[in-house]
Amino acid sequence: MSNLLIREACAQDRDAIRDVTLAAYQEYADQLLDFYWAAYRENILVTLADVEAAEQLVADDDGVILGTTLLYPPRRMVVNDELSIDNPWPEVRLLAVAPAARGRGVGLALMQECVRRARRAGAAALSLHTTAFMLAAARMYAQMGFVPAPELDFEPAPGFTIKGYRLDLQR
Repeated sequence: MSNLLIREACAQDRDAIRDVTLAAYQEYADQLLDFYWAAYRENILVTLADVEAAEQLVADDDGVILGTTLLYPPRRMVVNDELSIDNPWPEVRLLAVAPAARGRGVGLALMQECVRRARRAGAAALSLHTTAFMLAAARMYAQMGFVPAPELDFEPAPGFTIKGYRLDLQR
């Protein structure tokens, strides 16, 4: 993986981004009821279909997309018709690494680029959301210094909490 390049996505990457993202998140299908997985999968596809507000990054290894993420500017995040959250910081969404490329530093490289871009933009913090069952991601975020940001937590369905986290960029 010595040729790993973190770069802006281009139109030709669209199918690979979709495939890598769905493959990465498929592991969580067993953790969710079928209804929740179907809704989450649909949310992923809808999000990837309209990324205009975000910087879409890919981890490219000699022309093969191994990972991807979205970096949104501070914004009002609409969760559903009844719920929206004001997020004062840039937000990482849909960090995904192809299952065959896990453990090779792809996710960390993408996250480090998001941190670099947020700092360059003068952001005080970088935020993200995750769930209790995304264990490998949660470990990486904790190692990077992300801490709980309960003001960003939300419950898209009864009993299903999405946890907010932030990384202080002022250090």
